[in-house]
Amino acid sequence: MSDFLHELWLRGVAFNPAAPSDVLIRLMDQAAGDLGQLMCTDRDLPDAVIDAALRHPEWRIRGALARNQHVDPSRLAPLATDPSGLVRARLANPHLRPWPRWVRPLPDDILVTLLTAQDGGQDGKVTANEIIGELDSSRQIPLSFFRSMAGHEDPALRIRATWRWESLTPAQRAGLLDDPDPAVREAAHHRNWEWDPERVEAKLPSIRPSSRPFVLGRCALSPALVEQCFADDTVHPLARNPHTPADAVARLARHSEATVREMVAARPDLEPDLAAELREDPDEDVRMRARLHPFPRTWAEYNVIDRVIGHGPECICPITEPEPDPVTVPSPDWFAACAVSGEPVLRRVAASWSGLPAELVATLAQDDDEEVRIRLACNHPLAPPHLLLDVFVTRPDHRSDLLTRPGFPHTGRTHLIGHPDPEVRALAAADPTLPEPPVSDADEAVRRAAAANPSLAPRALETLLSDPRTAEGAAANPSLPVPRMHALLDRCLNGATTPPTVAERRETTPA
Repeated sequence: MSDFLHELWLRGVAFNPAAPSDVLIRLMDQAAGDLGQLMCTDRDLPDAVIDAALRHPEWRIRGALARNQHVDPSRLAPLATDPSGLVRARLANPHLRPWPRWVRPLPDDILVTLLTAQDGGQDGKVTANEIIGELDSSRQIPLSFFRSMAGHEDPALRIRATWRWESLTPAQRAGLLDDPDPAVREAAHHRNWEWDPERVEAKLPSIRPSSRPFVLGRCALSPALVEQCFADDTVHPLARNPHTPADAVARLARHSEATVREMVAARPDLEPDLAAELREDPDEDVRMRARLHPFPRTWAEYNVIDRVIGHGPECICPITEPEPDPVTVPSPDWFAACAVSGEPVLRRVAASWSGLPAELVATLAQDDDEEVRIRLACNHPLAPPHLLLDVFVTRPDHRSDLLTRPGFPHTGRTHLIGHPDPEVRALAAADPTLPEPPVSDADEAVRRAAAANPSLAPRALETLLSDPRTAEGAAANPSLPVPRMHALLDRCLNGATTPPTVAERRETTPA
């Protein structure tokens, strides 16, 4: 029982928000087992603790810090040149399955260091190219980085710029195709195949079947390939491909399958007569899309709308930080117009944009459409606390993400203490305004949250620390005196096997 209590105390102290740096640094000791790694990965850390982790001789501690999404990523820059390639790889791709919805970009200096490394670290566990592969799949490289690298003095970085060929401007693509460095020209020519109909047609047979719809939906297609798609009835990708020729778009607008007509109905290049025809379509979804067509439209706007339609209130697709790029992101005025549209789909689009002004956020927070409110709660930093709490209660799929939102309320949750869902009761049990935290609740998570409630006095925590059902929560309670935290670590890390004495309790507990 004592060893079990020790583990609970260590876990609690490791995530105690009031634990000072000297307490947390002790948890990096080998005697704490995996707790130091868990702490370095899963919580915000004071500067002194970050510095200690960066200098720690154990690569697993540094590797755990590399995965920390709470720490300012600029503080992690030394890890990009860490002696261990495994640490560098964890910085390049810190995400464990399931991946989080929100992924923050790495600073440019870290990206440049990882992308130009000549080796994979002194331990020889991974190669530099393997680390780059991890980085490329991590969603941590913003599109703006590739565009900024297109004119970099280092040819290796200009080659990296070709990775997101479609996000570059026409002038940047032309410059890379005519680059003075032959390796850059070769890389650009290799990436440019998507824009050459003949090369696409020649390359398609060698592409695995599961990837062919992706090619048909974004690449420039030859007339022969377009006709082949109609012959094979594989026209769905053509309906949203910006390169599909006008005569093929007209044929798709009259396709027998409603889902094809629906994708065509909101294309920016749709002819007015076809748009009018689709507004009278027998299928409601087609008519809805066609109603959106008169709205000012670019392909960026089309793509934003397309990412919203068909994704219901349970959608947990990845969310990335928006970039002020007119090629890929519509203008603020367009989003503002969407926010006051009579079409729920367009208001959902507006609610999904984190740059929406505060006055429009307040309006959408009261929207009659539930999905508008859910999207606003999940995407906008100014979403009101009451909305975040409402969505937390009603939509379990979004709870872990909502808890990270800056405006999530820390109080005003006591009315939920009798909720049938234990996850909701646990949220209420942590409210510091709760008169009597339910430390005897039948659910373990509720008891832990109640025992960590800062409204509990230090004297009350002593009983909770000795009970395995509440020990972890009590050790995580910010009201726990710092000397008591050290005393618990002394017993856990120094191998003590007996519980604290009454004298020890009196010595570390305020009167």
